[in-house]
Amino acid sequence: MAAFPLKSRINETGNGTGDKHAAPTADTAYPRANPTMTKPSVPPKAHRIALLFNANKVYDREIITGVGNYLLSTRIGWDVFLEEDFRCRLTGIERFDGDGIIADFDDPAVSEALQGSPLPVVAVGSSYEDGSDYPSDVPYIATDNLKLISLAYTHLIGAGLQHFALYSLPPSPNHRWARQRELAFARLRGADGRSPEAIEDEIYRGLSTSAPSWNQAIEQLTHWLQALPKPVGIIAVTDARARHLLQACLMSGIPVPEEVAIIGIDNDPLARTLTRIPLSSVIQGTEEMGRTAAHLLHQMLHGARFGARRILVPPVGINVLESTRHRPVASPYVARARHFIRQYACQGIRTEQVADYVGVSRSSLEEHFRRELNCTIHQEILRQKLDAAKALLARRDMATAEVAIRCGFTSLQYMHAVFRRELGCTPREFQERASAPTPG
Repeated sequence: MAAFPLKSRINETGNGTGDKHAAPTADTAYPRANPTMTKPSVPPKAHRIALLFNANKVYDREIITGVGNYLLSTRIGWDVFLEEDFRCRLTGIERFDGDGIIADFDDPAVSEALQGSPLPVVAVGSSYEDGSDYPSDVPYIATDNLKLISLAYTHLIGAGLQHFALYSLPPSPNHRWARQRELAFARLRGADGRSPEAIEDEIYRGLSTSAPSWNQAIEQLTHWLQALPKPVGIIAVTDARARHLLQACLMSGIPVPEEVAIIGIDNDPLARTLTRIPLSSVIQGTEEMGRTAAHLLHQMLHGARFGARRILVPPVGINVLESTRHRPVASPYVARARHFIRQYACQGIRTEQVADYVGVSRSSLEEHFRRELNCTIHQEILRQKLDAAKALLARRDMATAEVAIRCGFTSLQYMHAVFRRELGCTPREFQERASAPTPG
């Protein structure tokens, strides 16, 4: 492959800084004709920067977004190289005729290819428990794995759970970051008095994702889930792995979150789209990582040197959704019914269908609901529809009528009536409140 082409250009110029209200002087009010005064100014040099990331992952995409946001908020101009399909290809990187590189060092091939590079390099990647695992010659912006896992773990404890597990990835040089999340989980569980042997039993790595092994992977994952003490809170090292957990639970009839509460990492919209039960997830500080990396490289292009400086970026928070809204119930009938309702409420299911799924009479199931949740089956179905409608309205990318259809309301008028009765506002008013900036 030839040397990297330079195709996209990001450049923002600053405004003038002169005072437009200042009184004119003799030299400025009526300037004499002078050819030198109209001489065009020389634009500042645009540095050529390569971003080496695989943007098929939400983690990489958000880091790139952070870099872009930094450029848009400053007066600097960079020619930014990215492959047209946003994949990272290293062939020819040694011939890149540029000024600097920001790269994903979680990929061992990237760190190896850039070793000894004459260009300024800023590395981005996982934090490490052992400091010797960091590169020794470049500044490094890291996601703080201990804080990621600690935030998820604390959230599950707050949901009232007492049993915990971690769903990781098979060992691989490309999964070093997953191993660091295992170590963080082990440290937290050890601090709570668990033995190393018990902690190892709580960590499941499973199989790598591939079409030939998919059925086997889900089958083995299901066996592991069924053997865990219940109720249990499980942290998945990514949202993709969390989706596997949800798939296995749905296929084997394990109620989520009554018996298995699941939280992922990445807050990936695609993973949420592919699951019937909305997935809770830890939001990484990836955009901040991208901004910080761009800021360091900007300084390095002007002579600053940071050596092997390390900056750990904490998570932003948690997007709390249904998969961890654990409310313990004594009745297995209610747990099974709510599991069914979460999956199919927006498809117009009726009370009789829920009772048929559970395998008891409608009157008996209604009595269990009144005793456990102080509501009827219909009210629980309606609550799920309302929650789904609120989530879609908050995104502001869908017409109100379409939201009503997607969430199983028989008409837009009926959805308006439900919003008025339950929330005291119309869907449009709710949407405006949800998008209004928070004071302070």
